Amino acid sequence: MIERMITIQNRAGIHARPAAIVVQTTKDFTCSIYIEKGNNRINAKSIMGVLTLGAAYGTELRLVADGEDEAEAMEALTRIFENKFDEDQDG
Repeated sequence: MIERMITIQNRAGIHARPAAIVVQTTKDFTCSIYIEKGNNRINAKSIMGVLTLGAAYGTELRLVADGEDEAEAMEALTRIFENKFDEDQDG
């Protein structure tokens, strides 16, 4: 199991487009992938789960991957958060 803390860096937070990117990124991995905000843990492969996090700019999240391809999944998921979901490129 791998865990990593990340902070939402795009100004709009996780809305429909970033949530879709998260699901699109995670759906092909066989490992379990979760996103935690406080005591709330959701399946990162679920669009409704990701949207219900209500993760705004500056929110700290814990990413959790557990399974055969966990390292690759964590790398891919971390990359999209660090790239701000390709939003806010000028800021």
